[in-house]
Amino acid sequence: MNAQLAESAFLLACRRRPVPYTPVWYMRQAGRSLPEYRALRAGTEMLAACATPDLVVEITLQPVRRYGVDAAIFFSDIVVPLKAIGVDLDIKPGVGPVVADPIRDAAAATRLRPIEPDDVPYVTEAIGALVKELDRVPLIGFAGGPFTLASYLIEGGPSKNHDRTKAMMYGDPGLWHELMDRLTTITLGFLRIQAEAGASALQLFDSWVGAVAPHDYRTFVLPYTSRIFAGLADLDVPRIHFGVGTGELLGIMGEAGADVVGVDWRVPLDEAALRVGAGKALQGNLDPAILLAPWEVVAERATTILETGRVAEGHIFNLGHGVLPATDPDQLARLTEHIHSTSRR
Repeated sequence: MNAQLAESAFLLACRRRPVPYTPVWYMRQAGRSLPEYRALRAGTEMLAACATPDLVVEITLQPVRRYGVDAAIFFSDIVVPLKAIGVDLDIKPGVGPVVADPIRDAAAATRLRPIEPDDVPYVTEAIGALVKELDRVPLIGFAGGPFTLASYLIEGGPSKNHDRTKAMMYGDPGLWHELMDRLTTITLGFLRIQAEAGASALQLFDSWVGAVAPHDYRTFVLPYTSRIFAGLADLDVPRIHFGVGTGELLGIMGEAGADVVGVDWRVPLDEAALRVGAGKALQGNLDPAILLAPWEVVAERATTILETGRVAEGHIFNLGHGVLPATDPDQLARLTEHIHSTSRR
């Protein structure tokens, strides 16, 4: 990592060091709301796009050019490593990941093998090209958390209540732990591949883990997220942990070993700092829907988040979840400038 990259505002904030201004990036910034993205993706299915290095590079760079954000996030999907090791799945427009043969027994779970770099050569190639193009701008690699991946694999697709997932967790804990162990190995391997290719930070998206109660998180999830973050410690890249609806879990998530804890829009950052505890930076947490409101509303809410974020030992401005497809790109560009200029003052 070059010296100028290491001193970027994003990486400084991740490491809880002084910053010239509050850094900002947006979850799902590379994608749906950008007309140039939709034009580029026309006629190409999502998983095919994720496996095409030239497309990955261009899509990853688009929001950096458009918004002037302080970090790029690698264009991919959380199910890419599962597809790469042979899981029969697809991403259906308007639905999400759909698994042809859901995992409901021990025999099915044994099909999940560790991932190797040769399974995803397009990831290594794209990251290598991006690091050169981005130069001083950090690239964030990412993966899906074991609970979220387990949910897709068990349910067969997106689920509102995660019924089958919880039924296995409670009713067949032996199978649950076997499945989580295998998914943890895959996730850790996929994150290491990205870091070793040149990603300068890593985010674990355990998007749906907010469906789990604190006691169950500690028993059925925490051992695996802790293993992932511990398994990345030798790489010396900041590790970010994020989930949706995790307000009641923030304290336990703070124990998992990440350097930065992402906060959705439901908990103010000053309260989140108390729940997470000392020694962590925070990331968040504007409600993505606010971006559909008039600019005056967006600016007021963003300024409030900057003020509450001062309580944290480090703060990276972000949304409380991903950019909504109907978001006006100009609103995001204006928000980025607002965060930079307001926090400099």
